[in-house]
Amino acid sequence: MADDARELTGELVVDGDVPATPTLSPDGRWVAFVVASVGRAGDHPVSALWIAAVAGDPSPVALTSGVTADSTPRWAADSATVFFLSDRVERGVPQLHRIPRTGGDAEALTAWRAGIDDHLPLADPNLVALVARDEPTEEDVRRAERRDDAVVRGERVPVARLRLLDLRTGRIRTPCAHGDRHVAEVAQRPDGGPLAVLTLATPDPDPGLLEPRLHLVDPDGDSVRDLGPAGVLASDLAWWRDETGWRLAYLAVTPPGLVGGTAVFDLAVSASGPSAEHRNLTAGMTVCPTELVQLDSGGPLALVADGLDSAIHRLDPARLRFAEVGRIRGFAGSLTVSRRGDVVAAVLSTAHEPRDVHAGPPHGPLRRLSDTSPALREVRWGGQERLSYQASDGLALDGLLILPPGRSRRDGPFPLVTLVHGGPYDRYADQLQLGWYPSGQWLAAAGYAVFLPNARGGQGHGHEFAARVAGAVGDAEWTDVLTGIDALVADGVADADRLGIGGWSHGGFAAAWAVGQTDRFRAAVMGAGISDWGMLAGTGEHGRFEAGLGGSIGWEGTGPHPHDRRSPISFTARIRTPVLILHGEQDTNVPLGQAEFFHRALRRFGVEHEFVVYPREGHAIRERGHQLDLLRRTRAWFDRWLAPRVAEPALTTDA
Repeated sequence: MADDARELTGELVVDGDVPATPTLSPDGRWVAFVVASVGRAGDHPVSALWIAAVAGDPSPVALTSGVTADSTPRWAADSATVFFLSDRVERGVPQLHRIPRTGGDAEALTAWRAGIDDHLPLADPNLVALVARDEPTEEDVRRAERRDDAVVRGERVPVARLRLLDLRTGRIRTPCAHGDRHVAEVAQRPDGGPLAVLTLATPDPDPGLLEPRLHLVDPDGDSVRDLGPAGVLASDLAWWRDETGWRLAYLAVTPPGLVGGTAVFDLAVSASGPSAEHRNLTAGMTVCPTELVQLDSGGPLALVADGLDSAIHRLDPARLRFAEVGRIRGFAGSLTVSRRGDVVAAVLSTAHEPRDVHAGPPHGPLRRLSDTSPALREVRWGGQERLSYQASDGLALDGLLILPPGRSRRDGPFPLVTLVHGGPYDRYADQLQLGWYPSGQWLAAAGYAVFLPNARGGQGHGHEFAARVAGAVGDAEWTDVLTGIDALVADGVADADRLGIGGWSHGGFAAAWAVGQTDRFRAAVMGAGISDWGMLAGTGEHGRFEAGLGGSIGWEGTGPHPHDRRSPISFTARIRTPVLILHGEQDTNVPLGQAEFFHRALRRFGVEHEFVVYPREGHAIRERGHQLDLLRRTRAWFDRWLAPRVAEPALTTDA
């Protein structure tokens, strides 16, 4: 490595730009995407719209200035115009705009007072489908001015509705389609036919995500057909056609439980009505579909998590099975495809390459089109190694090991920090492990070896692997982590006397759980973590899903309840390990009360700890200053308790 390699600083992490939501033009020649900084410097997020050519010179060009929040690019059918959302007129209230592919001034197309949530340009070049909430009435405005704004739960819920914008007149009409159901997604049939609409019972994830339904809407009129219920957590609508007619596919959790792997389902949509059967097209596969994209003809494409890597699969209509057509090393996300299916684009990252937009044929190779954080290419990264090992019950597991830059296993043993991923339905792909949360390369740069385990319950190994934690978090899932740590100690990589553990969200739960089960760890970081599964199921925004993990809620009787045995709060009397607790003040996913509960218990039992609350933050930390604080505070915490041993000076005697 060159001597002029750049030191990894917190500023490099949070000030770097990242690309998101790439979208290919229908002709496959251009990719539009959004670029935003990791950390938000002001009161409002800002982002810019960029465009790059798939062939020839890939040098991206900025279409917008990046001084407001520009997002959600969608192409017109002729590939000449990009529609997008922007809050340039009123901060925090996105409106639909369009801009020529060649650049110029953006034209505002809506002035909807409630803002636009989503949009889809239709086959008819004069129509755009909008997803937007009702505009405030005069009475709403008066109540707000009088501060007469009491909220009655379940009444006057601000649901998003399907609306149709006529570009010739600027008129927006709202088909009387779905009552007070919340519109979550819209997809038009490739031949320009009806719209498939996914609705939820309510915008609230619980019970909204538990009760999705599918509908058909005629964009030229108010004709509406109800297709019935869809699977739990339904998303990613995609039309396709076989010899019998049109079918509608989507992603959802594999039934019957709420905990498990995602699958691709489909149903027939004929003139006589929908099929009652929702077929599982990925049953038995040991990969996990993460995204579904429709084509103009043939079966849809699916992006899948496959162990530490990603892959593109395509549905074979004759065999009704998905088969791999392209393999991608490391992470891939935000898959988009041209009209004919001959070009795809996605955001990719490998072990030492940050996320950037790539494009090419589905079978590969995919060429990098963007370079949003060039300064990161000057950093000397820690070596990243793939791990494969077996759990105590023989289950095959994988993960990653990151060593300090310039060091090898022969230089061990190192102080080891284990970082458990969130979810638990998530995974560590073999990508650059860098972020504002406790991240692998950030700690490796400070001299730590970092273990990133993919325990059971995660993504990338099929439904059965993911479903193993249903009602059983902290059980075999935890021994999977310990088995990997033990192997690294036995191999001389990890110093058994200098072990730390941390994580965010479910990873924060794992850290809190760990220190209540063993004294092996010298320090722990609990980021936005769960201390009591019953309380989370009763107060978190994903209540019944959390109950599916913890095993109960607490209103089933006087207890003890199943979740009590799987909640870190039940074991705080045993804890001796110093704990750093980090949490966003306005977190609704894992409410702040989870951290407060754990903090009070640790204080009660005299456990050394630090409790940090980030104002204005939700489940993810967004503000630049808070991200910098979190990075530095996390590293300082582990340095305090896991600092490398200093050699004792030799004893001398006077001559």
